[in-house]
Amino acid sequence: MAQTRIFVVGSSNTDMVIKSDKLPAPGETILGNQFLMNAGGKGANQAVAAAKLGADVHFVGKVGDDIFGRQAVEGLKNVGINTRFVYTDPNEPSGVALILVDKKGENSISVASGANSFLNTTEVTEAIAEANEYDLLLVQLETSIQTVETAIQQASLKNMPVILNPAPAQEIPLSLYPKITFITPNETETEFFTGVKVIDLTTARKAAQIFHERGTPHVIITLGAKGAFYHSETEQFTVDSPTVNAVDTTAAGDVFNGALTVALSEKKSIREAITFACMAAAISVTRMGAQASAPTRAEVS
Repeated sequence: MAQTRIFVVGSSNTDMVIKSDKLPAPGETILGNQFLMNAGGKGANQAVAAAKLGADVHFVGKVGDDIFGRQAVEGLKNVGINTRFVYTDPNEPSGVALILVDKKGENSISVASGANSFLNTTEVTEAIAEANEYDLLLVQLETSIQTVETAIQQASLKNMPVILNPAPAQEIPLSLYPKITFITPNETETEFFTGVKVIDLTTARKAAQIFHERGTPHVIITLGAKGAFYHSETEQFTVDSPTVNAVDTTAAGDVFNGALTVALSEKKSIREAITFACMAAAISVTRMGAQASAPTRAEVS
């Protein structure tokens, strides 16, 4: 049987990063130390993370007819991603993210979505038509909810496992939850979707149960430096993250999701998959950049 493919539907941005000692308060101007321009976007980040770990990745997204878009597509191709379903919008600019990073590695991000917002349901349907039940779908919420809904529905029709990273947090139709195999919110997103503030295992279990009641069987709540919490109707556990010196947490969640999907595509157990994802994410925060920080398979294995 051919290698399982990962279809990633999502955003592609160019990240413009300024690193400084602290994040500015509202109305405050501070002097930064370093400027970097990197390829980013949650969808593209997750696709690159998966590809660098050895997966056969097909990215579904949209860029503008500009230098940022052309560079983004070239970058995806350079790590072996199939870009057949990366569409070009002749009227909208490519997505851009402005990222501020402080000396502790914490960040503040503002995104102008541009062409990402114009990825449409017809294009997504065309792409997922190429997939089969042996493949996986990984999707986030940085494109329109209509395209996310279409991607998940089309994958569900083919009995494909669906991994939803519900970020940035925004409401999704309740009808989607039963079609989502794994949902991977962080603590902030978990509170947004469930109303439960995750402060310990008891509240994590309570939040996970709400996702189960809506129809999603597997819940993974990412806990940053503390690792991740897994909950299903039959099993629950926490996986600790390796202790590292963080310099930039920008794409840690994206690397986690890309790595998790790779491990699941390789039929690893859920505990093994989450452990693998925590390791990959921990490595990524030790260096600057989004896609550039994603580790290779040799570094994680």
